[in-house]
Formats: sequence, structure tokens, C-alpha cells
Amino acid sequence: MRIIGGDAKGRTIYSPKQSQMRPTSDGIKESLFNILHAPSGKSFIDLFAGCGNVGLEALSRGAARVLFVEKNAALVNAIKRNLRELSLGGEYEILAMEAARAIRKLQNRGENLDVIFADPPYERDFVREIFCSLNDGNVLSEDGVLIIQHSVREDVDEHYLCDFILTDSRRYGDTRLSFFKIKEKE
Repeated sequence: MRIIGGDAKGRTIYSPKQSQMRPTSDGIKESLFNILHAPSGKSFIDLFAGCGNVGLEALSRGAARVLFVEKNAALVNAIKRNLRELSLGGEYEILAMEAARAIRKLQNRGENLDVIFADPPYERDFVREIFCSLNDGNVLSEDGVLIIQHSVREDVDEHYLCDFILTDSRRYGDTRLSFFKIKEKE
């Protein structure tokens, strides 16, 4: 795994050998950031961050602030190591907790983020959990984007979208990137 663009392009991202994580591939990561364009000056949250692969890419490409959310202690240590070794600019914060709890914490702090990226374990109902947490009080800015990386076998059910609309969906083998915006208030 490596950084594929920005200031740290080509640098290696550390990942613990014994980890069972499923990192976002370089090809999907490249597509994601081509669709997003430059995250320069934006706030970005990497839910289910693993070793920080996507959040580190955002920092390398100029994101002003990145929040890494990961509950596994070994992976939190990997994020810390990567941040130390890559010496990337921009602010960052690591929330060592489950995604739903982190979203509640950010809601309580009144956070307003530009990009929310979530890559939860596939086919384990985390997509529904993300929407349920966000629908309880949004942390996404009015013109922000929510991106969920999920299995093509895992449908995004209309019933739990509530405050969101699907704006784009791209398939990459067994993986899908789904893009959402907040519904406009009537």
C-alpha cells in the first residue's frame, strides 16, 4: 500500500502483518480522488480507517483536517506510526472508537465536515448503521459528500437513507463506491 498522489506520492503506508483488514486498493483510491477532485482545504473523515490509507491520501492531497475513526488498537497504532513517518501537513485527529459512537461524539461537538468516507467491513449491516447514526443529527456540511465503499452484494436500502440522496455509484469488481448528498430542505 502506498500514497498515490500529493505531497507524499509514492511513500509506503505501514500495515500490521497480522491484521485482517481489507484495504482500499490503489485503483479504487485513485478513482475516488479523481471523482472528488482535490480535497485541498476541506475536512475529511475516514470511518473504519484501518491503517489510515484513505485519510492519509487526503492529507497528502491537501485536506485541511482529517479525522481517523478506528476501534482496533493495533490499527490505531498503525495510523499513529504512518502519521509520524509520513510527516504530512494538515490537522488530524484519531478517534479510537466505533464509528457510530464517533459520529455521536462529532454531532455533540457540532462538527460540520466536507467529506465523510466510510469503508466498513462488507455485508455486516454497517452501511445501515452509518445512515442511522447520521440521520440522528448530521455532521456533513450542506454541500458535503458522503462516500460509502461497500460490496456490490450489499444494497443501499432507500428506507434508511432519510436525509440523503444517492448521486453517483461506481462499480470496481466486487466493490462499489456510492456517493450521497444531503437532501435539500423543502
